[in-house]
Formats: sequence, structure tokens, C-alpha cells
Amino acid sequence: MGKITKKRKESLSKIDRTKLYSVQDASALVKEIASSKFDESIDLAVRLGVDPRKADQMVRGVVTLPHGTGKDVRVLALVTPDKEAEAQEAGADFVGLDEYLQKIKDGWTDVDVIITMPSVMGKLGPLGRVLGPRGLMPNPKTGTVTMDVAKAITEIKAGKIDFKVDKTGIVHASIGKASFDVDKIKDNANELLQTLVKLKPSSSKGIYIKSIALSSTMSPSILLDSKAIAE
Repeated sequence: MGKITKKRKESLSKIDRTKLYSVQDASALVKEIASSKFDESIDLAVRLGVDPRKADQMVRGVVTLPHGTGKDVRVLALVTPDKEAEAQEAGADFVGLDEYLQKIKDGWTDVDVIITMPSVMGKLGPLGRVLGPRGLMPNPKTGTVTMDVAKAITEIKAGKIDFKVDKTGIVHASIGKASFDVDKIKDNANELLQTLVKLKPSSSKGIYIKSIALSSTMSPSILLDSKAIAE
């Protein structure tokens, strides 16, 4: 078993393991225990009472965090020439089509989000093995396959994220940075949690939100009061 560092011991000492925290208190505490020299990400992990193997219980959606993610999201716009200027003006970091399709085929995936058009999706199909495992394949359900390329890029740059329950029933999402004010962390957390509540599948029985953990990149997790969120 690895040795617990002095910083981690100090962080653990500040967390009451017998307590379920409110979003407000957890947001303040996670900011306090994020003590690394770099600006740590703030992450939420929400365990849902769903069976992801069943299509009618697959929880997936998008949410625009009111204060953004704090991350400089790199956007690739795979568009036809008539849409290139629109994509560039909206702030896409990379714009083009065939040259970038070839780069991806050669193994390049140095982006966070890919925006494309319905007419281009046919060309992306063969790249599914490269893009799929990295979560980069555009999808109409998340707004990344659209004719309104500028709007999609603007929303993503402003803090729009997509999420999907994994095979263990957990939704993982980055909701900000340790440098954020407490209220910004709280607002972003609440926005994601309330979105998840609204997405509860009608076929999901019993407790829907089983547990919620808030943490920073290097900190232990803080358990939130899931009952308060569900109500």
C-alpha cells in the first residue's frame, strides 16, 4: 500500500467522513483542500440508480455551466469550405476538412471537442475507432452535429459540456477549477445535478441519485447529501 503524503493526510483531516455535505459546504471545502501548485479541476461523480445496459435507462445529456469550466476548450470544426469563415469567427481552434480527417486517420486527436455538419458525418464513420474511445465522435444528441456551426462553437467555448452515464452507472464531469469562487463552484454543481434530476428515466425504479462525490484533481472526495438534491 502506498504511503499517504503529508498533504493528503491534512486534506483527509478536514473531511468529516460521517457527514453528508450540502453543495455550498462541499464547494467551500473542496476549494480549501485543493492545495496543489497548479489550478486543479473540480469534478463531480454521481452514481445513479439506473442500468446503463438498458437503452431506456441510458442517461445522457448536455448542460451549459453558468460559469464555464475554466478550461480552454480546443475545438476542431470539420466543415465544408462555405462554413469555414463562420467557424473561424466563432472561435474554433482548428477549421478544415480533408486535411484534418487525414491527420486524425494518422493518429492526431489533440482537441477536446469536434463540431461537424450532417453532410460530413459519412466521412467520419471510418474514424470511429480513433474518435469513439476518446469521446470525440460528434453526435446530434449533444449538438456537435449541426448546420448552426457558429452557435455550437460559441456554446462549447462558453461552458457547454456533454455527459453520459458509464457502464458502472456513474456520471463523471469536470465542473470548474479550484481558482473559482465558492459560489461559482456551487452554481455549476447545482446546474449539473438539477439537469440529471430532470433526465431521470421513467423506467428507473427506486433511488435515482444514490451518491454524489465532489473532489479536485488531487484531493480526496467529499460526499454530498444526495437526498437533498433529489428533493
